Amino acid sequence: MRCPEPVEPRVVGVSDVTVAPQTDLSAYTTLRLGGPAGILTVATETDQVVATVRNATEDGRPILLLAGGSNVVIGDGGFDGTVVLLRTRGVRVVEEHEESVVLRVAAGEPWDDFVAYAVEHGYSGVECLSGIPGSAGATPIQNVGAYGQEVAHTIVAVHAYDRETASIRVMPPAECAFAYRASVFKHNDRYVVLEVDFRLARSAESAPIRYAELARNLGVEAGDRVPLQHARDTVRKLREGKGMVLDADDYDTWSVGSFFTNPVVSAARWAELGLDAPHWPGDDGTVKIPAAWLIEHAGFGKGFAGDGVAISSKHTLALTNRGSGTTGALLDLARTVRDGVRERFGVELHPEPVLVNCAL
Repeated sequence: MRCPEPVEPRVVGVSDVTVAPQTDLSAYTTLRLGGPAGILTVATETDQVVATVRNATEDGRPILLLAGGSNVVIGDGGFDGTVVLLRTRGVRVVEEHEESVVLRVAAGEPWDDFVAYAVEHGYSGVECLSGIPGSAGATPIQNVGAYGQEVAHTIVAVHAYDRETASIRVMPPAECAFAYRASVFKHNDRYVVLEVDFRLARSAESAPIRYAELARNLGVEAGDRVPLQHARDTVRKLREGKGMVLDADDYDTWSVGSFFTNPVVSAARWAELGLDAPHWPGDDGTVKIPAAWLIEHAGFGKGFAGDGVAISSKHTLALTNRGSGTTGALLDLARTVRDGVRERFGVELHPEPVLVNCAL
């Protein structure tokens, strides 16, 4: 796909954006944590997003974009700037081929709604990412992945507003610098993701099943394919069992999903550690160690509690708000776990979510 030259976006007035001052951000994160916003704006059109970001940039005001709020931890002091609630919607076909299709998805489109759409229409490639909370626009930022699939496998372009050049860019995968739970967009406020293009296969069957746990639950061998809906239903069931599908009545889902990434170490470091732990070799000679194993074996089991917060009773990697927690308490728990793993194994855990006005 050839990348066109940057284009000047059409700018709309601030009056086109709904504004609500001093609104508490806990209502817009899956943790139900976070203090007030200086100004909260709700953008339902891409032009509104661009206009609001451009105006804030020109005025020198800090800006935070929130969509699903599923991968962000906001400090108890909130965010004293402009917060844009991304509520753009839409999925449309932009390319059709005999064996594939390219779908352009608005950044604010709920991710699982898009996966459901793809499965319903017989488009294969994201079915194992079912049940993940958040928006489509957040997926390239984190290079979201689960059960053997990553969005980097199917993304062909990210449409982003470049705050440095005040233009819209169409960025191919090479420019996105996708890596394990990372990209050029993460911890970088230069780009605002507006739309994402996914190339999916025209198939009633899933991509080859790569994840052992999923293969066992499907009753197939690794590398086999299954009907799309069967793959989706099984993944959602697995995620629900781990408290990884949002449920307002279940505190185990009041989280950002996995709080820590799985550590990746060199082969030499892995040999030095001498751990009798499950692990996965990487193509570049590295070794990935499951953070959940490290946490559990460092003495932090499911349900390990702090002040109004706790490790999920269903999944060791999820740190949860039990309804009365604060961001400060959650980060205290995270530090306890991180430091305990470091002391026990000499391995450093790193947070997966983006931390806003707070630090670990």
